[in-house]
Order: sequence, then C-alpha cells, then structure tokens
Amino acid sequence: MKPADPTKPLGFATRAIHHDHDPSQHEGALVPPIYLTSTFAFESTEQGMRRFAGENPGYIYSRVGNPTVALLESRLAELEGGTAALCTASGMGAITSAIYSLVQAGDEIIADQTLYGCTFGFFHHGLARLGVTVKTLDMTRTEAVATAIGPNTRLLYCESPANPNMRLIDLAAMADLGRSHGIPLMVDNTYCTPYLQRPLEHGATYVVHSATKYLSGHGDLLAGAVIGPEEDIQRMRFFGIKEMTGAVLSPFDAFLVLRGLKTLALRMDRHCASATTLAHYLAAHPAVARVTYPGLPEFPQYDLARRQMSQAGGMIALELKGGFTAGRAFMDALRLCTRAVSLGDAETLVQHPASMTHSTYSPEEQEAHGISPGLVRLSVGLEEVADLRADLEQALAKSGASA
Repeated sequence: MKPADPTKPLGFATRAIHHDHDPSQHEGALVPPIYLTSTFAFESTEQGMRRFAGENPGYIYSRVGNPTVALLESRLAELEGGTAALCTASGMGAITSAIYSLVQAGDEIIADQTLYGCTFGFFHHGLARLGVTVKTLDMTRTEAVATAIGPNTRLLYCESPANPNMRLIDLAAMADLGRSHGIPLMVDNTYCTPYLQRPLEHGATYVVHSATKYLSGHGDLLAGAVIGPEEDIQRMRFFGIKEMTGAVLSPFDAFLVLRGLKTLALRMDRHCASATTLAHYLAAHPAVARVTYPGLPEFPQYDLARRQMSQAGGMIALELKGGFTAGRAFMDALRLCTRAVSLGDAETLVQHPASMTHSTYSPEEQEAHGISPGLVRLSVGLEEVADLRADLEQALAKSGASA
C-alpha cells in the first residue's frame, strides 16, 4: 500500500481496506488468505528453540499467533493509532485477558459507575474472588476520581459513551489525571469504533473492543480486541491469553472482521445519519419522556461529544411515559426492529437493559448506576430510515404511553 503522495497520510477507509496486505506476497490474492492451522512447522530444531525463546520471529501455535489474526491486529492498531493489538474470541475475552495481565491480588481498579453488564460482573464478582478491589465512581466527576486514587490503584477503566445510558467521560481529563499518578486509562471504544473516536489520541493507554459489534458489523461472529503499547500487548498475549483465558480468535472469524472493516466507514456514516434522524423524531414525540443521544443539542454533554467524537454514533437510549410497562408494550409491538441484545449490526436491535444485558446489576445497583427500569436501548441499523420511523411510530401508538 503506497500513497500517491508520500507526504500525505492515507485516509481512514483506505487504511481499513489496504493496510499491511500486499497481494504480491500472497500469490496475487486480493483478499488476504485464511491460515486454518493450529500449529506451524519448524525448518529445524534450532529454529523451534529460538522461536520459543523469543529470539526468532515466526509462528509457533495459533493460540499465541496466526497470520490471519496478526493482519487483523496490525490493521486495528493502525486504525486506533496504537503500537500493537491483540485479538481475542470475544469482547469479554479482550477485557479479561488484558486486566488479568495488569493487576494482581491487593491491587485496585477505579471504574466508571456505568458499565456493560458482563464487565460489571467480571469486576465485582470475578476479580473480587482474586483479591482485586474495584471501586466504582461517577467518572464524569474528575475531582471525585482524583480523591479516590490510592496507593494500590493500578488502572482507570471506563466506557464512553457508556452502555446503556450514553454518558460520556472526558477522556483527555481522565487520561491526564491518571498520567499524573502513573496510572493508565483503559477505554471501551465499542460504541464508537476508531472511525468516530480514538481514545489513544486523548491520552488513554489501552483501548478495548467487542469486535462482535460495529467492527464486524454483520452479527455473525464473536470477537474482541485490545490495543496498547507493544510490551503490554505481548504480556497480554503470552500470559493473559496463553495462560489465563485461552480466549483465542479463530482465523476464520479474523477473516470476517477484516471483511467488515472494509465497509466500516460507510456503515458508521449510515448508522450515525439514521440515528440522528430518529433521535430528533423520538425526542419530539409526545409519548417519549426522554431521549439520550450525543447528537441532540439538549444532550447534557453535547459540547464534550462534539470535542471527543466525530459523529454521534448509532446508539439511542430512550424512556417512554409510563416507564417499563409502556416500554415493554412498545418493544413487543415492533415489527421491523428486532428484539435482541448486541448492537452494531445491519439490523436495528432493541432491548431492555435492566432485565437483559445489565441484569447482573441488582435493582439497587441499577438505580445507583444510572440504569433506570424503563430504559430502552436502540441500536439503529442500516435499513431505510423511513421504514424504521414508520415502525417506531406504530409501536409508540400501541405502547399505552400517555401523550
């Protein structure tokens, strides 16, 4: 991949399609090959010994490295603006493999109060059993985090926007705070992808993704990724995955994510445009009590969203008048939008976080952490926006929400 003008960097979509693949090095194959192999042969015993000792580059076993997966890792690191990446079998595989490699018994993590339900479960049910303390705070209040940092704090962790209520964290402020104490910041960038937001450019040390979502974009695989400094990524590879989680991404799924990356820019533009249209429509509807979407001027962190994100994304949080009773009737009345968890697919997906993705929180924790009983999460897909609006309209009419 050579730019026409070497003085000008290639654009995002171009790098997502071409980075680190030269057809001439693969029998002229335009599409990178899939290396469906568990192990790799050595030319000699000496070569095998050197590879295991880390003295000789090359592949040993697909649990720690595979050419198809390595290409995806290289491409994701390039798009996020990082040094290195590690791809895993799921988003939770990325989070657990990374964090197991960064903390040990006696250490402390400070995390935002609103997290994906399985992340919350891992922090408070999993790490707690291993002697790692997780302190949850409202990380929109930088001063509160500064006060909470102690001698055992090893990591700051957040999502931005947060799943499911769309709260934003000021990534630059949080990264600066962490840096002043020698503490890295890890950001889950699943909602935005590197096309809309690059946390490393705001000072974060690590970025994690559920590549199952927008990066793949088609709802047909599970995958995850963590991007960060080379030395740390290698530790996550050879300890986090090799010895702790075994959360290995298959070469075929890596191939599918690579295919998804080719259309990421196009898809995100469509997701964002449709979500913006629908958010404005929903915010003006008399049956809707509240819409939370970074692209609305009334969004409480609208200015931060414009500084931190290039577009407002494809996720909408809404509540109907009448709470969950009305929200449930609304969801059940949908005909085109699909009742399903996950997000970032071509299909529009709707779900109820309190009883589904965030059911690992107790009701008291949901209330404390900003996940209301009536919150409905909408992942806007790639259908015609007029068709989506018509479906929302008829469902709202049947919701029983008082206008």
